[in-house]
Amino acid sequence: MPGWQKVYEDNKDKNFEILSVAVDGQGAEVVKPYVKGTTFTTVVDENNTLVNMFRFKAIPNGIFIDEDGIIRLIKEGFKVENSEHVKAVEQLINKEVEQIEFDDSAPKSEQSDLQLQLAQTKFKLGMEYAKQKRDDEALKELDDAILLDPDNFTIRKQRWYIRYPEKFSPVIDFDWQTGQLEKEQKYEEHHRNQGLVCGPDGCFLPSR
Repeated sequence: MPGWQKVYEDNKDKNFEILSVAVDGQGAEVVKPYVKGTTFTTVVDENNTLVNMFRFKAIPNGIFIDEDGIIRLIKEGFKVENSEHVKAVEQLINKEVEQIEFDDSAPKSEQSDLQLQLAQTKFKLGMEYAKQKRDDEALKELDDAILLDPDNFTIRKQRWYIRYPEKFSPVIDFDWQTGQLEKEQKYEEHHRNQGLVCGPDGCFLPSR
């Protein structure tokens, strides 16, 4: 998070704090290598609570809360590499604007509440298996979860972390993630077109 460290150092004397929330069901030890060199606070959301609360489908995300607890900015896919995103934060810090709204700020979902709840149940179970090093069982639950909630990048990332750990350490291969996402989405779309059925026992192709 070197980019956010600079934003923090440049603005920490203006009544500005950063609380970084790492969304990782495998716990704090997995997160530690990615927060080296940062001086702002980082906490770990092992239960996906923040993602579920705001229905985020991707990471990272940005939420700006003022001194009175009012949300002044919320953006899915918020990145420090995006100068527009950083400028928005600086405008709010300097009180140049009261609110920032991006055209695509509101997360969207085509899944029913029941599907999303089931996906999260399977996600949590999968992460419990992962903590116990029961990777095959973890992947079964996570594979089912992503079929129920295909736009959820948090779930997708945890599947990748178990299957392809070399893509996350010592550095995260973002180019690989982009290619893998495209490949998986094509595969999933093909199966949806074949009439894939998802339910409490998982996802499967109905018998003809």
